[in-house]
Amino acid sequence: MLASAPLLLHSREQTRALDAALIASGLSGLELMQRAADAAWTVVQQCWPRCGRMTVLCGSGNNAGDGYLLARLAHAAGWQVSVLTLSPPERLRDDAALAWQQACAAGIVAAPWCAGSELAGVVVDAMLGTGLRGQLRALYAEAIAAVNQADHPVLALDIPSGLDADCGVPLGLAVCATATVTFISVKPGLLTGQGPEYCGRLEFAPLVAQLPESVPAVMEHLLPERWLHCLPPRQRAAHKGHFGHLLLVGGGPGMGGAIMLAAEAALYAGAGKVSVATAAEHVAPMLARQPEVMVHAVAQPSELQALLLEADAVVVGPGLGKSTWAQQCLDACLALEKPRVLDADALNLLAAGSVLPTLGAEVVITPHPAEAARLLEIATAEVSQDRLGAARQLVEQLGCQVVLKGAGSLIAGPQADALLPALCSAGNPGMAVGGMGDVLSGLLGALLAQRVPAAQAARYAVLVHALAGDRLAQAVGEVGLRASEMAPVIRSILNQRGAV
Repeated sequence: MLASAPLLLHSREQTRALDAALIASGLSGLELMQRAADAAWTVVQQCWPRCGRMTVLCGSGNNAGDGYLLARLAHAAGWQVSVLTLSPPERLRDDAALAWQQACAAGIVAAPWCAGSELAGVVVDAMLGTGLRGQLRALYAEAIAAVNQADHPVLALDIPSGLDADCGVPLGLAVCATATVTFISVKPGLLTGQGPEYCGRLEFAPLVAQLPESVPAVMEHLLPERWLHCLPPRQRAAHKGHFGHLLLVGGGPGMGGAIMLAAEAALYAGAGKVSVATAAEHVAPMLARQPEVMVHAVAQPSELQALLLEADAVVVGPGLGKSTWAQQCLDACLALEKPRVLDADALNLLAAGSVLPTLGAEVVITPHPAEAARLLEIATAEVSQDRLGAARQLVEQLGCQVVLKGAGSLIAGPQADALLPALCSAGNPGMAVGGMGDVLSGLLGALLAQRVPAAQAARYAVLVHALAGDRLAQAVGEVGLRASEMAPVIRSILNQRGAV
């Protein structure tokens, strides 16, 4: 009944259109509700098979209909079931009303929820669905708070009540579910921003074998089977020139670690030649750590010109600093018409300028939310409230590929790429440590040097980076995971040709 993650993600409006299209094709709304209840019951049996008690909180829409039918299934299996209503069930309409009537006919008795109502066994959140907009009404806020304070497992139907289905932010307050089973389509808010924190274990139940093609998706879900074939097998007669020359520019005085991590990642990601332009004090340490790197002490930014001309791709920003030297190095890189990655201090220097330049479709920027906020001249909280909107705004202003990092990293680019914005749900909290962004920049630069188009390279690099973080966390745990441990795992994934 439960399927693996889909390739495409749909917004709340698109999900509503999918639901309407399925019903128009001859599948009744009540049948869809019954399939949703069946899928939810499967999750209950998988997660809490011996609980024997269930409390279902039902609201006023179709989400409530799913809850009533799930209550009927649990009751038929011999469970002790209580249904608490936040809206009089007599006001339910259409299929939700039929679901309530079936529950009543099966012997389910519903009682109004009030402060102090007992929550027992598995608590099922069937209060609010994906259509929620704006702040919660007081009664629902009180019920959500009670659910979150209770010491019981919580199953959310379709989406945790109070969570924005598109943006992954709570609309004042949201249910913290132990597990969520979402129906028909996966909504981006379940996978990005704060969504994963509220969803807990996420299960997808498509309910139908195939979705109507008439409804477009809002986003692509990055999956290994689609993207782990970007680098073709190497020819036997290949030489290092076939795999590109990457130049990394960064490591101002006292900040050598970031550029070392980026260069190491580029080596492990297969760039044919890797050069680094950095402060003189970092030359010896870098050669000691990575003798394969060609390290150049650059005292004057004018010394960059010959290095830039030789490179096939450039990464600028890791440990760059914000000095006059840093600004001049960035200016030299911006004047270049080659694939480039701008990260870290390169983005902060851009944000400090009076006018944002047009970078072009073969340039990738990799901001975290605070860096994105500086570029957009808004508060970081505003970026977090609408991550996809912020990424699209950056694309519009800079004309480049944008990787907005964080839980559920987003990738967007100019429309000419003919690629949907993408979301990566892989990755884990152990990756929230210094240096991880530098590793991503080095990986991304290596792909550009190997002539992977920027739009593809951005998606591929984010996915490989996240998968490597997950594999590393499985081996050593999330606590204490280090960016310097990532490069060999990245190499292993790149060499698997899609077998993850």
